[in-house]
Amino acid sequence: MKKQPSYLALYSRIRDQITSGIYTAGSRLPSKRTMADNENVSVITVEHALALLEEEGYIETRPRSGYFVIYQSGHFFGSPENGRERGAADPGPEKEEASDQSGFPSGQGYPSAEQARFSFPFPTFARAMRKVLTEYGERILTKSDPFGTRELREVLCGYLARSRGIFVTPDRLIIGAGAEYLYSLVVQMIGRDRIYGLEDPSYDKIRKVYEANGAVCDPLRMGEDGIRSEELVRTQARALHVTPFHSFPTGITAGASKRREYLEWAETRNAYIIEDDYDSEFTLQSKSVDTLFSLEPENSVLYMNTFSRTIAPSMRLGYMILPGHCCDVLKEKIAFYSCTVPVFEQYVLAEFIRSGEFERHINRVRRQLRRR
Repeated sequence: MKKQPSYLALYSRIRDQITSGIYTAGSRLPSKRTMADNENVSVITVEHALALLEEEGYIETRPRSGYFVIYQSGHFFGSPENGRERGAADPGPEKEEASDQSGFPSGQGYPSAEQARFSFPFPTFARAMRKVLTEYGERILTKSDPFGTRELREVLCGYLARSRGIFVTPDRLIIGAGAEYLYSLVVQMIGRDRIYGLEDPSYDKIRKVYEANGAVCDPLRMGEDGIRSEELVRTQARALHVTPFHSFPTGITAGASKRREYLEWAETRNAYIIEDDYDSEFTLQSKSVDTLFSLEPENSVLYMNTFSRTIAPSMRLGYMILPGHCCDVLKEKIAFYSCTVPVFEQYVLAEFIRSGEFERHINRVRRQLRRR
């Protein structure tokens, strides 16, 4: 197994010390020199680790004072009865971005669908198609497992471990024809008898799909780092659909404290979180932000992503990961469906990822965006 870089190992140790309460909100971290001496690493290694922690919202720099912890945990104590009335908070962000033809936001340093397609290595993708036709033969004519081919789910598990810090087995993945189809499965798995809290504003198709499947939605107003705390207190929702990496249309990324607040809300309410992680591959940060699922993989979070942004809008293929403790129960509710993605497309995508070409494409786009 490849050894973890020193700065990432140090980042993980400091992050764990912060989340466990060794360093509490408002406390000052040791100086970079002191930390380097204590950890037996270089000052540059410490600087890289601290930069990651600051990017993710665990700490902040104060001029001539050092690094201070801003991460907060255990601050969600609300219940619907204790919340302020809707509208009591200041208005949230109202400015909308232009969206590309895929329906997702562009701007703020993120590529449009056209830009992503321009960078896409189509000849390499075509080579993966030819290889599947040649080497898989009549296997492409066989029926897929209801939850997707084993080959694709295994390859995705490896990719998610490398890129997102998500470690799961293939039996927890469901392959489906895009995000909208997966939204409908969510309602059928966790029930239409619960209210679904949505970011306000958000991608409107999410609401439309949930309501078309018989669910009631409650829009929750956004603040500068995610859904406002008073809105989480107010709502009667027992399912929360969030896009914590890059919310549409505001472009908001939830910080570490807000992500912890979402998880505490779900634990308090015995609720589910649907984490929609679209666009996360094109982060400009030096390390991908921790997903809600990686922070709580067993109890409450359903994680989903698609390839309509990273490959093309015509690639109607997405995947969802189920929480460990109820995976079998949830899968049983939709096991009668056939997989909605053709076997050939699943094999091609599996080959494209396995070859390393997909991650090379992602890294190439990220380098272009950083240069811009």
